[in-house]
Formats: sequence, C-alpha cells, structure tokens
Amino acid sequence: MAEKQTAGRDYLGKLAPKFAELNDDVLFGEVWAREDKLSARDRSMITIAALLSAGLYPH
Repeated sequence: MAEKQTAGRDYLGKLAPKFAELNDDVLFGEVWAREDKLSARDRSMITIAALLSAGLYPH
C-alpha cells in the first residue's frame, strides 16, 4: 500500500481545509491508492500519457 499523502494539508490546510481534506483523503487516499484495480505504474503511465496528449509538459 502506498504511503498516505499529506501534501494538501501541509500546503493548503489553513487556507482551504475542505479542499485539503478532499485532496488527501479522497483523491489520493481512496482513488489513487486502489492498487487492486490498477497498479501504481499503470496509473502513472496513464497520467503521463494524458498530460502529454493535452500538451501540458515543459517545452
């Protein structure tokens, strides 16, 4: 299992606590960490492919 993410709370906890909670607990805690559905490697490859196809990479 992946290590629990806390970046949302670390950087946004005081400014936007609900967003930080959703970022850490839902996005990374429940969605990203579902290793039984899709491996971390495959999720990363899909993310990279989506970013590249959208043109969201440094030139």
